[in-house]
Amino acid sequence: MELILDILYIYVTVYTIYFLALALRNLNDKPFKIEKRYSQYEDKDNLAVVVYARNNKVTLENLIHELKMQDYPINNFKVFVILDNCSDNSEQLFERETFVNLINIKDVGTVGKDQAVSMLIERLSKDDTIDSYVFIDADRSIPGNFLTTINSALVNNSVLSGETLVLTDNLGPVDKIKAAYQKYHMNFIRKARSLFGLAASADSGVFVIKKDIVDELEAVDFKDINSELKYSMLLSKIKCPCTYNPNIQTYVDTANYEFRKPRLSVRLNLFKNCFSQIWSKNYIFAEHTFSLINPNIWTIAIIFALVLKHSNRYAFIVDFKIVVLTLLLLITAFGISLINSKLRFKEIVLLCLYPIYSICHIIKNLPPIRMIRNKLANIEELPKDTEKLVVDTFVMNSSGKELPCKVEFISESGLAKIKFMYKKRKFVTGKHLRMIDALLEIRQKLYDYGFVLKICSCCKHFTSNPDGSTNMLKGFCNSDYPSPTLKERRATLIWNSCTDFEPAEMTDPLAELETEE
Repeated sequence: MELILDILYIYVTVYTIYFLALALRNLNDKPFKIEKRYSQYEDKDNLAVVVYARNNKVTLENLIHELKMQDYPINNFKVFVILDNCSDNSEQLFERETFVNLINIKDVGTVGKDQAVSMLIERLSKDDTIDSYVFIDADRSIPGNFLTTINSALVNNSVLSGETLVLTDNLGPVDKIKAAYQKYHMNFIRKARSLFGLAASADSGVFVIKKDIVDELEAVDFKDINSELKYSMLLSKIKCPCTYNPNIQTYVDTANYEFRKPRLSVRLNLFKNCFSQIWSKNYIFAEHTFSLINPNIWTIAIIFALVLKHSNRYAFIVDFKIVVLTLLLLITAFGISLINSKLRFKEIVLLCLYPIYSICHIIKNLPPIRMIRNKLANIEELPKDTEKLVVDTFVMNSSGKELPCKVEFISESGLAKIKFMYKKRKFVTGKHLRMIDALLEIRQKLYDYGFVLKICSCCKHFTSNPDGSTNMLKGFCNSDYPSPTLKERRATLIWNSCTDFEPAEMTDPLAELETEE
C-alpha cells in the first residue's frame, strides 16, 4: 500500500508541475498575435478546400458564400463539395455554379465522411498543383480571413486543427457546462500545449494537412472521435504532429454541434500500444503518449485525499506539509490558467460545475445503473466490446414488391451476427467468426421464403473487395447507372443500396472471390 501511494503522489506531483508550466506559458500568447497580424504577407499556397455535407443545405449555402468572400487569392484555392447521399436537394445550389467542384454521391447509400473523403483524396492524389488540404464540415461558418490565417499557420506547421466556437444561446444547462469546459480546454490547455510545441488531437470538423503527408499515409481517418485520436498519434509518430492554432476559427450552431470526447478505454489501449515505442528520440510522440493518461479532477481529488490522510498519520516519502504545498500549487495553477482563458464570469461558474456533471455522468454509466435505465426504457443491453449498425432497407418478394425492414449488423466480442426486423417479426442469425457468414445465413433464410434483401451484397452489380479484413465489408459497384461525377467503378459497403438494384444469384461470397482470383 505504501508503494502504491508513493507512485500516486509522484504521478500527481508531475501533473501539478506540468499543469503549472502550461498555466504560466499560456499567459504569453504573443506568437499567435504576431502570426495573425502579418498573415497576409506570407507566400500563398495552393489550397484544396474539402467541404463534407450530409443534408446541410442551409449552412452549406452560407459556407460557400463565405468562401467566395475570402481575402485569399481566388487562383490559389479550389473548393470541393462532397454531397453524401443528400435528400434535401443540396445539389440544386450548384446547378450553375463554377466556383465549386461537386462530388455528388447518390444511389449507393450513405458512405460516411471517412470513406467519402478518402474517395476524393484518391482522385486528387495525382494533382501536383495542390499544396495542402483544408477539411471543413458544411455546418460551419468562417470569417473572411480564414484561408489567409491557415496559409500563415502552414509556414511553421504541416498539420493543423483550429478553434471551434459554439453559439450557446439555445443550449440547455448541461450543454452549457460542457461548452464552458470545451472553451476552457481550447483556450488554455490546447493553446498552451501549442505554445510549447506539443501535439494536439485532430478534429475533422476543421482540419488542415499538407498534401505530401496525406500521400505518404495514403489516407485520413475521420470515422469518429476515437479514430481521429489514433490518427493524431500516427501523425506524431511520423514527426508531423497536429498543432492547435486558435487563429483558425470556425463557428457552429448548437443544433449542429455534438460534444465529443474519446473513450477512456480507447485512450488507455492507445497508451499501452504506444508505450513500447516512446524510447526513440521522438520527444513529441513520447509526450503525446503520456498525455493520454492525464488525470481528471476526481482522480486528482481522490489521490490527494488518500495521500493527505496517510502522510498526516504515518511516515511518507515527503512530509505532510510538502503534500499540502503540492495541492496548493495545483490550485494556484488553476487560478492562473483562468487569466488568459477568455472565459466570462458566468462561464467560470459553469466550469466549476463541470466536476459535478462529470461524476453524474460516471454514475449514470455504471453497469448496474445503465442496466436499470435500459430496462426501464426497453433498450437491449449489449455486452462489452459490442458494436452495431442498424440499416433501413427493403426486402423484395417474388413479385418485385418492396417491403420496408431493418437489418442490424452486430459485432460482439469478436463474433458477428445479424438481426433482421420486419414489423414485429425478428430473426437473429447464429454467431459467426465472419460477418459474411452471418450475411450468408440471413440471405439463405430469406431466399427460402421467397424474399431478397435489397442491399449491395445481394445485388448482381456488386463484387467484393478482398482488402485483407476478416469481415469483408467493402466492395465495388459495377453498375453503369448514370452518376455525374464518379465515372470509375464506385467503392461501396455491403449494406448500402440504390435504385439500380438487381438481385444476384444465391451464391457463397467466398466462392465468388475464389472465382475472381
